[in-house]
Amino acid sequence: MAPRDFFHSMMRIGPVQIGTHRDRNGRTKHAAVCTRDRCGWSADFSSRSAAQLAARAHRCRAN
Repeated sequence: MAPRDFFHSMMRIGPVQIGTHRDRNGRTKHAAVCTRDRCGWSADFSSRSAAQLAARAHRCRAN
């Protein structure tokens, strides 16, 4: 049976949304995803503070 893959502890910093999830090995990860159209930026981090820093530093290239 496949593990459930869902996000919790969601927060938004500008256009970037951060959510906490568990990876396939059961470790807690924090994903930061830009929600603007045609941006496509996303990254996984092992700490929430790193995801927040990346969200604050992210600059969209999409217009």
